[in-house]
Amino acid sequence: MNTLTQTIQQFVKERFESFEGSHDWFHIERVWNTAKYIQSQEGGNLEVIELAALLHDIADHKYNDGDFQKGEKVAYELLISKGASEELAEKVSKVIGIVSFKGANVADEAASLEGQIVRDADRLDAIGAIGIARAFAYGGSRNRPLYNPEIEPRLHSSKEDYYTSKSHTINHFYEKLLLLKDRIQTPTAKILAEERQKVMLDFLEQFKKEWS
Repeated sequence: MNTLTQTIQQFVKERFESFEGSHDWFHIERVWNTAKYIQSQEGGNLEVIELAALLHDIADHKYNDGDFQKGEKVAYELLISKGASEELAEKVSKVIGIVSFKGANVADEAASLEGQIVRDADRLDAIGAIGIARAFAYGGSRNRPLYNPEIEPRLHSSKEDYYTSKSHTINHFYEKLLLLKDRIQTPTAKILAEERQKVMLDFLEQFKKEWS
């Protein structure tokens, strides 16, 4: 780890240690470690990948009134303030700008290999057993019901519609989480996603059996 990456890692750790469990330092650390693993198999600029993974939630739209662009701006300014070149800060901020899911019927932006890796790493942390735990942690932090069988899932057609949705947590699986496997791009991440998808499907089957 170079000096800049170490500086950013310490900054992000201190900032996110007190966040709620779905988007705390441990989430960022898992995405960072997963991104490094994918990079070891797929290639790409490791410095850009590490910095983007560490900063991918630096100003997440969910905590910033639905502003999907704020994260890349904050990351760029922070990197420059810590001594990064404009070229490096620009590359990292562009990756951060394409990471977020913006709705089931909203296509993902084209991404460099570095962008694909960081986006895949973040999406892997949203699925499987940890993804289930994070979904309910976030739902609880927003006082959302676990489930309401009278409210059907919606496949959102714009990022604004997706952000303003206040549905129950089980719908989140059908509106986002179960869709992520087929949006993952790197071969390494695709392999990891298969098992995690099964974990979620098994969970939903058991949940609805118990609910009934």
